[in-house]
Amino acid sequence: MNRDPAAWARLGNALRAAREHRGLTQAELGEQAGVSSRSVQDAEAGTVPKSRMPYTVGRIASALEWPPGSIEDVLGGGVVPGGWAETSVQKQVDEERLGQILTSSMVHNIAATTEEIAKATAAALDALRREGLI
Repeated sequence: MNRDPAAWARLGNALRAAREHRGLTQAELGEQAGVSSRSVQDAEAGTVPKSRMPYTVGRIASALEWPPGSIEDVLGGGVVPGGWAETSVQKQVDEERLGQILTSSMVHNIAATTEEIAKATAAALDALRREGLI
């Protein structure tokens, strides 16, 4: 079994990102996986097991619909199911700043009035809110 702390941290980040992408709390994922929310917390924290692979990690991955063998693949540096490993390292942007960035980009790239751009920005922010991204 892989005991590399960096590999377990990568697995933890991937599990957290996949859970967040699904809009689940740790308690909700724990319930779906049939494990405690503490088990989910430990898995997401990248805690290296003392002796063998905890059965809870497999249940969590299964609840996230990861294919068999994914845990070992991620621990070995392979591809993360769904590509969620990088999500947790993305820079967080507050809603106001995001609106400014969108508006500025539109002003510089399309021919529209300020009112039209503001309306488009508001629509984009609404869509991001509905997706739970802001």
